[in-house]
Amino acid sequence: MNETSGLAAHGTSFPVRLAFTRPGARELYAPDGGLPAPATAHSAGIDLRACLDVPETRIPAGGRLAVATGLSVQPLAPGWAGFVYSRSGLGARDGLTVAQGVGLIDPDYTGEIRVFLLNTSGEERVLRHGERVAQLVFQPYARPAWEEVPELAPTGRGAGGFGHTGR
Repeated sequence: MNETSGLAAHGTSFPVRLAFTRPGARELYAPDGGLPAPATAHSAGIDLRACLDVPETRIPAGGRLAVATGLSVQPLAPGWAGFVYSRSGLGARDGLTVAQGVGLIDPDYTGEIRVFLLNTSGEERVLRHGERVAQLVFQPYARPAWEEVPELAPTGRGAGGFGHTGR
């Protein structure tokens, strides 16, 4: 068993390179001079913050905004990538969610993480510099070993889609 094979089951850490890509970003994430850390001992993600060039910006009702975070990451364990999720409070309370549902940071992408926020509320929202906008979670991924077949094996469900089990 290699060093990273039991990560998902044990919640252990693994090496990830981190670069602060904008002036003042380090102070947003680690005011004590350390490195970004989860908010609590059992938090799965790291909060991503708006690293704006202005004190605040606005997102119109139904509008989208690309938000710089001031971070770039590079997971060093094979088979791991970063995933960007909405913050539940920001989405439920203010209607600001990750525009594409979940953002994927491929392990070979080394640019700045940008969070595309969608304002699902009926009102304009103000986003302030340093505000927590999303969560970064590292998860394993697998590539398929494709096996082409003329058709798929029958199942009890078959091609039944939405509503196939009734109400």
